[in-house]
Amino acid sequence: MATVSLNNDGVNITTGKDGIVIVRNLDSIRGGRSLDVTGFTPEVIQAGHLVIQDAATPPNFKPMPVNSGATAYAALPANHTYAGIVIATVPTKKAMVGILTNGTVNPNATPFPMTSVLSAVQAALPQITFRAD
Repeated sequence: MATVSLNNDGVNITTGKDGIVIVRNLDSIRGGRSLDVTGFTPEVIQAGHLVIQDAATPPNFKPMPVNSGATAYAALPANHTYAGIVIATVPTKKAMVGILTNGTVNPNATPFPMTSVLSAVQAALPQITFRAD
């Protein structure tokens, strides 16, 4: 089970794309979830970031890993499934997020390109429509 620090560490957060990445929120995981951010290096988890779930230790939710340069999504880890999309930007140290499960996402506004994972995400999350504006 993930734990989250409530200390303010002065991380600068820009939420400029929050209003355009999640176009329509029809349903989400009730109450949101605290994410297990072990090994996740960015200081901020942005709206539109993919959330995955560890099938071996449910209900362990995590942000989708990113490559070493934090410029693209890394491969989906073994025994993990796509669970949803982060609704609002949060500091990684306070990884308490709302997770979209039904709605519309603008893939052009997501924090990392979706092209390499989009077909797998659409198959796993059929109630989320990905439509560029």
